[in-house]
Amino acid sequence: MEAVDFIKAQVIVAVIREATAENIVPIASALYDGGVKILEVTAETPGVMAMIEKVRVELGDKVLVGAGTVLDPETARAAIMAGSQFIVSPSLNTETIKMTKRYGIASIPGALTPTEILTAYENGADMIKVFPANAFGPGYIKNIHGPFPHIPLMVTGGINESNMQEYIGGGALAIGVGGNLVNPKNLNSDEDYLTLTKKALEYTALLNK
Repeated sequence: MEAVDFIKAQVIVAVIREATAENIVPIASALYDGGVKILEVTAETPGVMAMIEKVRVELGDKVLVGAGTVLDPETARAAIMAGSQFIVSPSLNTETIKMTKRYGIASIPGALTPTEILTAYENGADMIKVFPANAFGPGYIKNIHGPFPHIPLMVTGGINESNMQEYIGGGALAIGVGGNLVNPKNLNSDEDYLTLTKKALEYTALLNK
């Protein structure tokens, strides 16, 4: 299954910031046990490329792992070489899209305005990350989806259990959930990882309602 198709099927993307080489695999495993199978490891994290590679080796096809907060084509290429299966950006950089597509990898740039969203799509983006989604809320996604029903939208920024269904109902095909789901600094024991799995299960259960 292609990366974007997998994202559309699974919906929830766990955005992981400040993970380490020691906890990235336990985090990925705990999320997987909770039904969350897509990981976005942010590129500003020290050692991120090694982490992406480690998840690919340890978990294989059980999860989809990509790089987030990718600001330039050089970082995109490095992440792809490390095994990243999709590239996510907080902003629109057409050269990053071109580099990502050159390697046949899914490109998910960030955009907010209708012009940015259309520009990203016309430059080859596979899905557009509307960010920060909480600046305007779920109603904005519904309004954007109206004139652009053919453009796949992902939302990130302030997504949680209380609003995710409204974003999906408004037309978002995927949601990126960061600190409301995963906070690596709070994961210090086996019990903490079990709590993470339980939290992931709460999110995935909402998809079935």
